[in-house]
Amino acid sequence: MLAQSFTQGREGSPFSLMQKKEQIVMIRKAVSSDLSKEIERHKLRINNEVEEIKMIMNKSSLVEEELEEDNEVEEVECSCCGIKEECTKHYILEVQKCFSGKWVCGLCSEAVKERVLKFPNTTIDKALDFHKEFCDSFNATTRLNPKLSLTTSMRKIARKSFEKRTNYLGSSSDNNKLSRSISCDPRIGLQHSD
Repeated sequence: MLAQSFTQGREGSPFSLMQKKEQIVMIRKAVSSDLSKEIERHKLRINNEVEEIKMIMNKSSLVEEELEEDNEVEEVECSCCGIKEECTKHYILEVQKCFSGKWVCGLCSEAVKERVLKFPNTTIDKALDFHKEFCDSFNATTRLNPKLSLTTSMRKIARKSFEKRTNYLGSSSDNNKLSRSISCDPRIGLQHSD
């Protein structure tokens, strides 16, 4: 301390300059060590953030690949009617979840839902089996020969209509039956004039 007080009076002395240089060097060392520690911490933090970003990017690229796979369109066949449609994998999986692992087209899915609503004790599997049988019989007749199917349908309509008329006429009394009158008999009038 005595040396410091002695040198403080003389600012231009070599001892005070040397002391100031030492102080500056010590300050620089202290600052540089603090700075180097801060820089190392900062580098470490940046490296950690970079690694996190890389992991996030890898995860997002995997998610994008999964989304691309989900958005890929593929052709799938209805397990009931056999119609083929192009659908995404995600949609196919969602439909299969609803219908016991079977893919069903929109029209058949509505028919199966109606069957379940109409008959509450029916399970999805039973409704699918019933609709598949219906589609199989339809495909065996109507699709193969639509004219025959139309003829068969018209024949059924005519038979039902005939049965309704005969039941109606059979149940009423004989007085109500319509019969031909004499005036309705076909006659050919041949008159000769002599």
